[in-house]
Amino acid sequence: MGKMAKTSRKGKKAWRANISTEDIEDYFEKSTKDALSGGSLTDLPSDSLFYVDKSSDLSVKRKIEKHREKVLHCDSLLQMNSFVQPIPSSMQKKSKKKCKEVRIVKDQVCPKDDGVSESGMADLWDDKGDNDVKPKKVSKTSVIPAVEVEPPGCSFNPSFDSHQDSLACAVADEMQKIYRKELGPQPVPLTVHGEVINEEDMYFLDAEDGSDEDDSNENLGGDGDMELEKGPPKTKRVTRVEQNKRARNKKKRKLEAEAKKVEGLSKEIDSLPDIIQEIEKDDEEKHKRHLRRVVAKEERQKSRPPRFGRHKFEPAPLQVLLSEEISGSIRKLKGCCTLARDRFKSFEKRGLVVPTAKSG
Repeated sequence: MGKMAKTSRKGKKAWRANISTEDIEDYFEKSTKDALSGGSLTDLPSDSLFYVDKSSDLSVKRKIEKHREKVLHCDSLLQMNSFVQPIPSSMQKKSKKKCKEVRIVKDQVCPKDDGVSESGMADLWDDKGDNDVKPKKVSKTSVIPAVEVEPPGCSFNPSFDSHQDSLACAVADEMQKIYRKELGPQPVPLTVHGEVINEEDMYFLDAEDGSDEDDSNENLGGDGDMELEKGPPKTKRVTRVEQNKRARNKKKRKLEAEAKKVEGLSKEIDSLPDIIQEIEKDDEEKHKRHLRRVVAKEERQKSRPPRFGRHKFEPAPLQVLLSEEISGSIRKLKGCCTLARDRFKSFEKRGLVVPTAKSG
């Protein structure tokens, strides 16, 4: 079949096929929407579309107060019950005068007789200011006094005996520190000093180690061969007579153990008074031990504070004058600024300041 002949596109038939109808469809859609909504807005006058609001607006504060004055349904239910007092909201801030007036009205309407109503039921919600008082935190006072009096030997003009006693205490403290350093455990050295081994000596050392290992292996091999030659151990067969004998011995031992147990119980029953006395003695010893621990703890607290940090409290050395420095007059004393250090040590001793490595 041959190709179809081309037709001309300038005819009326081609014109009708290419005409668009979008404008008509849009017009119909718009008209239907206007009809459903009550008419087109373009036809309405401007007076009907816009108007001026001449009503007076309330202030924002008044609106908020008006909103707060509203009572919820749940609050109204609680207010109706005389035994339940509604918890006021944190947002409501009423004046004191209004609160007083409300209280007076409530007292007039339903007077309280020690928290008991007319029906004879006690009001569980009647709190007469029990929870108004806040509990005060009681600070723990230290057993150690704030200002400690030094021994009389530390005075600027002490007697000979008291001065010698204080000097002996100071010397003993210093000697303890020295002995602690000398006799204490020595720290591990970071480097170990030694001689350098030559290469020839290293060869000899390796050879000696190898020979020892060979000898030990040979000895082990010889022992293993001997054990293999001997063979596994033979188990002896147990006869019926021996089994019966073992059973009788077992039964006999069991009976003896039961008899000993009964005898021990009878002895314990007979010695009940002695046991009671021993228990009483143990209780007395425990009580005495407890008292000793309490006293020792109190004395320990007086001498040193509780440990808070990693460093222990180290007391300051005694400020004792030497025999040459004693002049008997305050004017001839040497000036030394120890007041701040003394106060700081007192704070550490009472547990107010955590001891540090530098403060020691």
